[in-house]
Amino acid sequence: MSAHLPHHALQSSADLDPLLHAIGDARVVLLGEASHGTHEYYTWRAATTKRLVQEKGFQFIAVEGDWPDCFEVNMAIKQPQDQRPASELLQTFNRWPTWMWGNWEIAALVDWLRQHNAGQESSRKVGFYGLDVYSLWESLEQIMQYAGTKGEAAAQAAQRAYRCFEPYSADPQEYAQAVAFVKEDCEDEVVTMLRELKRRLPATGPDGLGPEIDFATEQNALVAVNAERYYKAMLRGGGSSWNVRDRHMMETLERLLELHGPDSKAIVWEHNTHIGDARYTDMAADGMVNVGQLARQQLGREEVYSVGFGSYQGSVIAAKAWGAPIEKMPVPEARSNSWEALLHTQIGRNALLFSNEIRQLPALKEHIGHRAIGVVYRPERERFGNYVPTVVPERYDAFMYIEQTKALHPLPTKVNEHVPPDLYPWTD
Repeated sequence: MSAHLPHHALQSSADLDPLLHAIGDARVVLLGEASHGTHEYYTWRAATTKRLVQEKGFQFIAVEGDWPDCFEVNMAIKQPQDQRPASELLQTFNRWPTWMWGNWEIAALVDWLRQHNAGQESSRKVGFYGLDVYSLWESLEQIMQYAGTKGEAAAQAAQRAYRCFEPYSADPQEYAQAVAFVKEDCEDEVVTMLRELKRRLPATGPDGLGPEIDFATEQNALVAVNAERYYKAMLRGGGSSWNVRDRHMMETLERLLELHGPDSKAIVWEHNTHIGDARYTDMAADGMVNVGQLARQQLGREEVYSVGFGSYQGSVIAAKAWGAPIEKMPVPEARSNSWEALLHTQIGRNALLFSNEIRQLPALKEHIGHRAIGVVYRPERERFGNYVPTVVPERYDAFMYIEQTKALHPLPTKVNEHVPPDLYPWTD
């Protein structure tokens, strides 16, 4: 590309001024990442989040994490009596890949959220929630603790659902394989449980958080319903399980917006593959949708602002196989003819780009390879994969480019023995 690539400096939080202006009155801001293990993606998202909270009144952060674990963090940052160090609190993220939310970068954000919330009324405290779908057993266990407060019918429905899953030893793959070719599954039990829990009774909770406790119990039931569908869909292959997952995340986001009121505003932290509109990638050809697409369609294009992330080279935290030990790995120079190589050649330093300023460049109206690193990564295979064909200025509204990155800093969390099924078919 010979034409100049318009961009803005990106060195300090003050350089986010043009981004805050471009976001304007958007209700939902989607902040991506090109890997789940890069320090700069987390710190720039944190810097953007702090400004959105302080200057534009955003009320909660929703992340690509499990509902029960994230809700424990949410309750802790809103209750002054919970004095656990952030590094201890984040040990709750003990299922592989633990480092996604159990890291020192998130610990620093948790400390900031606590300090911010300490000076706020209960209704104005910033929340932290998980959007994801695969905490089936953890959610069932949470429901068993609170179902009794919802009445006898709800408690009995919860017990029936829990007993239905008990024979599978908290292993979602064992459950999915067991019911794949028979009619006897647990779908009716979890759907009935959700229906009974929706018949809300007044809930009580600390520091005026009763409505959130009530919401969380119902949300755990929704997770159980959609997780049951998700694990069965995985055996069928294709994009069906991905769509179950992202539709669940979108439904959860909408429920959280409703919980926080008609003027509520949300910040979403997820991988680029979730927040960048799928219609402008090769995902569309496989019938796959994602949060970025669904948010634009269901909330309105002007209500959603998405920011993609990427880098040229550096290091990353990942694993060489699903469930394997984590490693610090090199991220090689971006392959030629990719979006990242173009930014390196034309800019060569950290930069902020806006789609409305680059949309008319001819080369960017076509699909171009855009790097995506998941929790499973093999740098030596990069030239054969890890690039998603993307029409960049349509997939995102803005893009943060980091020339040189370094790996995330994980907490020393002991991993739970139950590793979830491979959730990222596009990473290896």
